[in-house]
Formats: sequence, structure tokens, C-alpha cells
Amino acid sequence: MKLDEAIQAAVEFEGGVHRTYQNAMEKITNDVARRVFKVLCDEEMGHIEYLKERLDEWRKTGKISGTKLRTSIPTKSAIDAGLKKLRRQASGKPSAIGEGELDALHRALGVEIQASNFYKEMVGKLDGAGQQMFARFVEIEEGHLAIVQAEINAVNGFGYWFDIAEISLEAG
Repeated sequence: MKLDEAIQAAVEFEGGVHRTYQNAMEKITNDVARRVFKVLCDEEMGHIEYLKERLDEWRKTGKISGTKLRTSIPTKSAIDAGLKKLRRQASGKPSAIGEGELDALHRALGVEIQASNFYKEMVGKLDGAGQQMFARFVEIEEGHLAIVQAEINAVNGFGYWFDIAEISLEAG
């Protein structure tokens, strides 16, 4: 696969992921849940813009710069470490949520799994700068996947729902 084809495919793929989060934001009534989906929606729009810049760069110069894609989402390992600590302290009481929020989370989980797999495939098909660029996407998408999975786990009783504590860690 040629690099420009891979980048164009990624732009289209990211557009679908962005629409998933945008639709969730439009349907969910919980303000905190909407904020989480907005962060993810904004992240995906940043991916689209980044990819379009790299595609323009490739078409003009025949190469892409080493400009690193930024993210506001912690790494998967940081999320996992925080969850491990939280699980030791959590009450185990499931959250009371609407079906719409849980359905949106499951759709988000599905698109993040697809995104992670998509970028892993791109890493396997490309070399050089393209491989490095898409490897960064793998890292970021794994962080997105961890955030969504953490929210699903929270619904199942780890003491948080969309970053709002349902238990007091200070109270023990």
C-alpha cells in the first residue's frame, strides 16, 4: 500500500469514528457523559486534521515530517495503573445509568477496537516514516480504548461514572 493511500484511508476511517462520538454527544443527556464523548470527539477531529496535513505534505514534498501527533488522553499504562489503584479502593456498587449511555459506550468500544486494529494493520503494511506515524496512532487509540473500557467498567461497579466519584476515597 502506498503511503498516500494509507493516509487517505485513515482520514476516512477517522471520519467514521468522529461521527460515532458526535452522534453520542447529540443523543446523551447526561452532562458529564457528554463531556467525555466531547473529549473523544475532539481527539478524533484532531486526528483528521493531522492526517490531512500529512497527506498535503506528502503530495507536495514526497515525504512526511516527524511532527508528533498530540493527545489529551493518558497512555494505556497510566490509565491501567490508575484503575488498579481505584479497584483496590472501590465499593463495587454498579452505577445507575441510562441505556443510551451504556449503548454509546459499547459502540465507542467497538470503534476503538476497530481503530486500534486498523492502525496496527497500517504499521504492518508500511515502513519508515509512515510506519512511525501510524505506530503513534496505535498508542493513542489504545489509550482511547482504555478510557472507554474504564467507563464501561465503572458502570459495572468500580466507583466512578464518567469521572464522577460515586464513593468517597477519603471516607475509606
